[in-house]
Amino acid sequence: MNVKRKNIKDSTFYIIGFCITAFAAICFLRPDRKNVRMENASAASSEDTWIDTLSNASSDYVPLQPMEREIEHFMAKWDIKGMSLAMSRNDSLLYAKGFGWADMEMGKTMEANSIMRIASASKLVTASAIMKLVEQRRLTLHSLVFGEQGILNSRDFTDAIHDPRVREITVEDLLKHQGGFTLGAGDPMFNTVELKKAKQLTEAPSNQDLVKIVLGRRLGFHPGKGRRYSNFGYMLLSLVIEKVSGQGYWDFVSNNILEPAGAYGFMPATNYYDERNLREVKYYSPDAELVEDFNTPSKMVDRCYGGANINALMGAGGWCASAASLCRLVASIDGNPGVPDVLTSSSVNLMTAHEDDEKVCLGWTESDVNGKWSRSGTLSSAHALIERFPDGECWVITMNTGVWTGFRFTRDMSRLIERLRCRYSNQMPSRNLW
Repeated sequence: MNVKRKNIKDSTFYIIGFCITAFAAICFLRPDRKNVRMENASAASSEDTWIDTLSNASSDYVPLQPMEREIEHFMAKWDIKGMSLAMSRNDSLLYAKGFGWADMEMGKTMEANSIMRIASASKLVTASAIMKLVEQRRLTLHSLVFGEQGILNSRDFTDAIHDPRVREITVEDLLKHQGGFTLGAGDPMFNTVELKKAKQLTEAPSNQDLVKIVLGRRLGFHPGKGRRYSNFGYMLLSLVIEKVSGQGYWDFVSNNILEPAGAYGFMPATNYYDERNLREVKYYSPDAELVEDFNTPSKMVDRCYGGANINALMGAGGWCASAASLCRLVASIDGNPGVPDVLTSSSVNLMTAHEDDEKVCLGWTESDVNGKWSRSGTLSSAHALIERFPDGECWVITMNTGVWTGFRFTRDMSRLIERLRCRYSNQMPSRNLW
């Protein structure tokens, strides 16, 4: 009997000792989450930052209730499931609130720190990263992209060149959509299903595959002599960033632009609902039509989830962010001393210079004669609009619902911002939610 008690006591001792050791290992040997970097999954987010504590309640303010009713009316007009609005002035975030549903089926409402796909607004992030490399003297705007003397000078790419004019494409040409790439054969970033079938590939073409395919075609115009909007060109800039920096695209941007700017809450976009990021919303397309999965054409999927390889867009349209995070980014690349800039004034001036064709900017969609800068983004599943005004105000709208009217809808978003700015800008309380 005493032997049995002794054995039980010894077993209990060893079990308790094992548990204590395991607990210590978990506490002291686990990596610091703030410093974790995963390929294609890094982000300018951190524990205990302003984005983590930001909520709709932060912007509750009775005098702004009429403004919020206008926003809800706009959403009803366009059947928008969820939307977020943020407004900053100089060094302060004055307002940030979500409206409608982040995930209607799960009963989750949109919050001020909800993140969603920002589509082509990602190009502003990418252009900023390129300008940082220029400042670091690791490339110039006139650096060649292809050919033996180019940045992307791998043998595979060089051997794929069909049109000799490709060797003349510069970094600046890609930034200004003047690389010579047209959409005669479709947008290669969005017709991967067709390309997979045409090239008899076993899986969706990688970005390296897409580069070789496009380099095998003739350019639509001489580089620098015309302009055609090109998602492909900004994906190339992402590869340029990787080659020159020696880092992954997501990591370089996070380490050199987003984190120094305090623009927390940016994450690389994912393709499927079950892969979504922390605080990421659900997306809704304007119709229920199923389409072929970009990687498995025999599989039919919701257009929002698998209709296109969103993550592969990289710097052309591959970021997710909150509206408030976009405000913070803009405040860090606007030349205003309120929030310290991550770029020099020279870089800011180059990015926003007004030209005869006001749509020839670096990263921004346009810079008008009055000094307003705009950047829009559109996917079948999301919209984003950034408008930064000469008086230091920045208004940002993001939403998780696609609208098929394209530029007409973007114009209506811009008109909404103009109305809200005119009626409620001077009613914003003095505070800083950053």
